[in-house]
Amino acid sequence: MSASNASNRPAAPEREIVITRIFDAPRELVFNAWTDPEQMAEWWGPEPFTNPVCELDPRPGGAWRIVIRAPDGVDYVCSGVYREVVPPERLVFSNNASDRDGNPLLEGFTTVTFAEYEGKTKLTLQTRAVGLVPGAPQMLAGMDAGWNQSLDSLAAVLAS
Repeated sequence: MSASNASNRPAAPEREIVITRIFDAPRELVFNAWTDPEQMAEWWGPEPFTNPVCELDPRPGGAWRIVIRAPDGVDYVCSGVYREVVPPERLVFSNNASDRDGNPLLEGFTTVTFAEYEGKTKLTLQTRAVGLVPGAPQMLAGMDAGWNQSLDSLAAVLAS
């Protein structure tokens, strides 16, 4: 393909968000909720999705895979590879979404930091995703709501 043809191709839709939350829990507990599969399965994903599969290998180069099930029974696969794991301070990982047949929908990258804050934990999530399919703009538009719903669920799990 010539350079002129490549420049005429529309840019893939992308989105970046940053969310900061204060959790009323020690950062070790908040960090563990991100690295323990049983805990993560309780809170990951938007409401009212469930997580019948949650596999985590939280080490640099380790893979993670979560199957989220929509209320209508459709499964979506989230997966990636941990790039950095610094307990209890930082997680950096690729964050990709696929349909149940393995076709990529979104390609993303996420950094989560955990800081001590007045006896609580200040979590900062920075995530960026690029859409790979025609319906991606709708998925990207829902990133704020999806992540905020996940973090609301995380707060509830930590409080219990």
